[in-house]
Amino acid sequence: MFAVIMAGGVGTRFWPHSREKKPKQFLRIFDQRTLIQQTYDRLLPVIPNERIYFVLNTNQKAELLRQIPQAEEENIIIEPFGKNTAPCIGLAALHIQRQDPEAIMVVLPADHLIRNIATFQKVLRVGEKFLQQQDYLVTIGVTPDRPATGYGYIQFSEPIAEIDGIPIYRVKTFAEKPTLDTAQRFLRSGDFVWNSGMFIWKAKIILEEIEEFLPEFYDGLMEIENHIGQPTYWEVVETVYRQIRSISIDYGVMEKSRRVCVIKSDLGWSDVGSWDEVHKLVDKDKNGNGIVGEALVKDSRECLIFSTDKFIAALGVENLIITESEDAILVCHKDQAQNVRELVELLKRKKLKNLI
Repeated sequence: MFAVIMAGGVGTRFWPHSREKKPKQFLRIFDQRTLIQQTYDRLLPVIPNERIYFVLNTNQKAELLRQIPQAEEENIIIEPFGKNTAPCIGLAALHIQRQDPEAIMVVLPADHLIRNIATFQKVLRVGEKFLQQQDYLVTIGVTPDRPATGYGYIQFSEPIAEIDGIPIYRVKTFAEKPTLDTAQRFLRSGDFVWNSGMFIWKAKIILEEIEEFLPEFYDGLMEIENHIGQPTYWEVVETVYRQIRSISIDYGVMEKSRRVCVIKSDLGWSDVGSWDEVHKLVDKDKNGNGIVGEALVKDSRECLIFSTDKFIAALGVENLIITESEDAILVCHKDQAQNVRELVELLKRKKLKNLI
């Protein structure tokens, strides 16, 4: 089994700590290990280093090698620019299939938090056993513990197999991020899981599905394949990427394919999508304040104070995110946490390149 860690991203939601050269996955948020280091660490008991691939852009390669010096140069796949998950996955599948035509590949975002590591590793092993006999696209679903509106959902139907006590279900439908009322209905129904964006499949099968549902992109992949290992490779990749549309693997393939199934699991999972999500995940005091680093709060409620260098003091405030980096400070109402990326866009328009 091979693994692909999708490690691109442009570093917007976790500004001022995340930047274009050092997006969220390269940050230490919950641990002494960064999110990408944790992703790599929990794979190693299942998949050896030489079968772990990384997909990212040129600006982030140096930081990857600094944080994971074991990463093998030939396993680092560079995209000229981000075009969402379908191109990223297709390009990685192309390289892996050349290594092993029957390869099973796990696809993971680099920036997710998983606390139930043993369960995660068991799910990978179950997925591998299942795919040794079947040609399905397996997605990893997370059993919801609340009616979350920030995640997509997967509705499952009957089980089609059971391996080591874990059932594998046929997927009935995918659902976009719901309203609160709809999320509550999903939770009550008992047949919905969160869409984690983690997958297991054979490289050749995902390429077959890309050929069926994204034929123009598949043609581009075949052109790239003809130039792998040649001096013209990078020029061809750039040309193909300029021509293809940006599209997610969910929308481009998973929602259309007839070969999709899901393993539902309790992973202690979060996609850590915003500073507000960090507040939900960290330990809090009796007034709901989450403090990371050196800080002091008084007469304050429901705040996140995230310090990496400077001491932060907060007095008489509520529902704020306060965080500092070497060259910038963010003060943000928690309700606006999802909009931090808009600040980054404003910085770009003002040509403050040193801050992005």
